[in-house]
Amino acid sequence: MASVPSLLYELLRQFSWRELTHHPWRNAAAAAAVMLGVALAFATHLINASALSEFSTAVRSVNGQPDLELRAVQGSFNEAIFEQVAGNPQVSSASPVLELATYAVTPDGKRTALKLLGLDALVVAQLAPALMPIPMKDADRFALFTPGSVFLNATARQALTSTTSTTSTFKIQSGLQLLDVKVAGSVSAGGAALAVMDIGAAQDLFDKRGQLSRIDLRLKPGIDRAAFIQSLQLPPGIKAEEPGDAAERVSNLSRAYRVNLTVLALVALFTGAFLVFSVLSLSVAKRAQQFALLGVLGLTGRERLGLVLIESSVLGLLGSALGLLLGTGLAALALRVLGGDLGGGYFAGVAPTLQFSWLAALVYGTLGTVAAVVGGWWPARTAQKLPPAQTLKGLGAAPTQGKKHWISIILIAFGALLSLVPPVFGIPLGAYLSVALLLVGGITALPWLVAVLYDAIAPFVAHQLLPLLAVERARRVRASAAVAVSGVVASLSLAVALTVMVASFRDSVTNWLDVVLPADLYMRTALPSGAGAAADTVYFTPEFVSSIAKVKGIERISTLRTTSISLDSNQPAVALIARDVADPSSVLPLVGNPLPVPPGHIAIYVSEPMVDLYGARPGAVFDSFSASFMPLAKTNSAQSAPDLIANRFYVAGVWRDYARQFGAVVIGKADFER
Repeated sequence: MASVPSLLYELLRQFSWRELTHHPWRNAAAAAAVMLGVALAFATHLINASALSEFSTAVRSVNGQPDLELRAVQGSFNEAIFEQVAGNPQVSSASPVLELATYAVTPDGKRTALKLLGLDALVVAQLAPALMPIPMKDADRFALFTPGSVFLNATARQALTSTTSTTSTFKIQSGLQLLDVKVAGSVSAGGAALAVMDIGAAQDLFDKRGQLSRIDLRLKPGIDRAAFIQSLQLPPGIKAEEPGDAAERVSNLSRAYRVNLTVLALVALFTGAFLVFSVLSLSVAKRAQQFALLGVLGLTGRERLGLVLIESSVLGLLGSALGLLLGTGLAALALRVLGGDLGGGYFAGVAPTLQFSWLAALVYGTLGTVAAVVGGWWPARTAQKLPPAQTLKGLGAAPTQGKKHWISIILIAFGALLSLVPPVFGIPLGAYLSVALLLVGGITALPWLVAVLYDAIAPFVAHQLLPLLAVERARRVRASAAVAVSGVVASLSLAVALTVMVASFRDSVTNWLDVVLPADLYMRTALPSGAGAAADTVYFTPEFVSSIAKVKGIERISTLRTTSISLDSNQPAVALIARDVADPSSVLPLVGNPLPVPPGHIAIYVSEPMVDLYGARPGAVFDSFSASFMPLAKTNSAQSAPDLIANRFYVAGVWRDYARQFGAVVIGKADFER
């Protein structure tokens, strides 16, 4: 005859197994919600980690590993700085670089974004070996120094050449001109399409004699970098960067989409936890007498608690395992079809391969299981507190009449306060927590709201038997009614909120486009899907603009020039837009009215992110912005620099910009040209 413990164990095994297998659709819904949350979060992590790793590798390949990089804030700077820096006794080696973004055109008319580097081959091997030109076997020994000779990396060779002979040629765009260049060899650097030239040949080809984009430095052992930078006394317009700053900037650039996708995944986990809560709550209510029988046979309340938590853990483990498999598949598909930025253009020219991480899989799998266990905690507590004797008689637990709605009010109040908290490290953590608290507060208030609703309905059905029974049932067991609708409330409220948000944003963007794109026809030099701005070499000449204005049927034309300015080494570059702003209210979607510009100042109009990221508030002088124009003053005239210092940049207005999340500055065309 079986002993009581073994009989109890067998009952427990069949009890849990039957519950998990006899209601497959109900349990599958809870596990599926956990699966989707884990899949989205894990896929987002894999996609971004793979893309960042590939991008960092490409950056290290192209830039090498110097100790410091001296870069122009905007455009280029005078190469006389190189002589000053290279002769510093603390510098072991220095490599001058002219870096240009342009387009290459093949003989069959194919147009490809191309990054061109002008280098000194005598020193580049010490700092960036992957950029050392390798001439073709039949090329001249001095091919590197031949004007118009370029050396391509694998991506550029695949896009621009069809043969390995020295007769491979294509054209590079400079303004409206197409300049002939010849492929003389290769470089081993990876990443996006890249061409390397002798720095003197590049300066001559693009008419940038005496100009550099950056200087790579290798310091002597034991030199303190901060003290060295301070001793250089760099002029305005030149900044010193660490080699890893480029990867950090791109990481910051892609952070917005990563955070948003991760939060959406957590929303799915959040909904999954509520579905587990609903499923197990109804399951515990249905099996109340069975739990009571187990209690009579010797199962303690703590053991009943553990039994329900085990069931929720099984749902979480199953959902997490399937979620990890689905997330891996989604990441591989997204990297193949959309790239590492999901089409956002953050990792232009990078084709990453999937890099699976067991540590990340363990973290996200654990997160999904924990979400399921959290969802099952409250039903487990209910099973623990069941009175066996009363439950076996069908009496159940006495209805609670507590004041738990005050907890809901407190949660909602805290949620409202958290919505006012500023971002932390650029991430609106307070807003995300606010949404969670508002949702939890609303769901925990359901029993109270159900009671209030049915108390109001009860007098109208007092003389109708069936409606009266239904209303009284909901009034007396309001907690069960709240459990039944909690999952629906969680999922539907989030769906409605996202729908309203997307619809509102779409309407805002439509109105914004009506202001910023009012013309009938647009002509541009850069490809809309290009890998980056090619304003260094690609632009319309004044003569071409004048000829367009004389075309019959054209009433008015307006020109626009976009370039980039790096104001913070930890942030992506800011867009500088030069256009006609004689009437800023008609050409920009301003927030408020434009401010009058004080005498002796230059008006600029900043987008909303500039206010938060750089403190460029309306009515204030943006002093740090003037430093970006100092390199341009070197070649114009001796009076340019003093004039720029005297004419300070005044923030005359703030405008909405949905195209550039890290800031844009609009300046009058005449001021920019001056």
